[in-house]
Amino acid sequence: MRAVHFGAGNIGRGFVGLLLAEGGYELTFADVADQLIEQLQAADSYQVHEVGDELRAHDVRNFSAINSAKDAEALTAALASADVITTAVGVSILKYVAPAIAAGIAARPEGAPRVAVMACENAIGATDILETEVRSRYEGDDLDERAVFANTAVDRIVPAQDPGLDVTVENYYEWAIETGPFGDQPPEIPGVTWVPDLAPYIERKLFTVNTGHATTAYFGYLAGVSKISDALADPDTEARVAAVLAETRALLVAKYGFDEAELEAYAAKIMRRFAVPARHGRTRGTIAAAQALPQRPLRRPGVAAGRTGDAHGGPVGGDGCGLPLRLRGGRRGRRIAAAAGRGAGRGGCRHRHRARTRPSAVPGGAGAGEVGSGLIDKH
Repeated sequence: MRAVHFGAGNIGRGFVGLLLAEGGYELTFADVADQLIEQLQAADSYQVHEVGDELRAHDVRNFSAINSAKDAEALTAALASADVITTAVGVSILKYVAPAIAAGIAARPEGAPRVAVMACENAIGATDILETEVRSRYEGDDLDERAVFANTAVDRIVPAQDPGLDVTVENYYEWAIETGPFGDQPPEIPGVTWVPDLAPYIERKLFTVNTGHATTAYFGYLAGVSKISDALADPDTEARVAAVLAETRALLVAKYGFDEAELEAYAAKIMRRFAVPARHGRTRGTIAAAQALPQRPLRRPGVAAGRTGDAHGGPVGGDGCGLPLRLRGGRRGRRIAAAAGRGAGRGGCRHRHRARTRPSAVPGGAGAGEVGSGLIDKH
């Protein structure tokens, strides 16, 4: 079995690539970073170190690397013989890898099994985005006979670390893939969670992991704390983050029918992950990273459940306001966070809002940088 993975960064090597390698795939990394590709080409192996509840090390071998910007012929050949194609490059970069994927699929031998294509990005429907880009560049009418596209959700924190091939990751991870496109023949990948409907898992992760991480960063920064773990060591900040996750938990229960006790345990596990010093960076860096990510809608539970009512009803981040609020870093961010703190629990709102049709939003994220986490870590 063969796999091509676009994006040889920490998530590529320490998460997606690791699971593919452990599944027995002959793995090829594709990236445009000259130095990184040269290091991979010169190496026989690299190590993935797990931190958290247990300390483990994985020795990754049987891989190759291609500079996708300089060796199109080799990349096309690798894609033409692959059983699995994955990406971890960031949603905005998918349009740049799509032409190569389209060319590789077109070069597959007649009668070859369909290649599984999956974008492992921090976005809802990332593979749909990639598929649209590939279809727009594919020459022919037989794409569906040559490839199958499936959406995924990824979650693994990669702490900030020094450059090098070896990667440090946390123990916990989740790679969920929708089963529908594959029918009864999904690819064999160890550690994957196969689900009939991916949307609940994506939103559970976005509204717990990413929302919780960004919220911790904002309130920690307001409190003058530099590290995520130190922010959660402050009872007041911990309570504010827990209040936000209680609201998103109510949303998820109302929308998808999750078991509330299971979601509460999931949120508690996430909070424990954030509280481990070795896993996370600084609140300022997390805020800066979160600013670059798309705004995601966060509705009041009553609205999500189909009930009507005044928009000013429940706090997002404890601000006592359900209208759109865009959190920012710097002085503006401190003013907003301060207003949120003053408004918490007072049933009122101190913000001036412009009329919008979308509900309130909280930035969060994982994507670029290295997360399946991508705040400062990649979720």
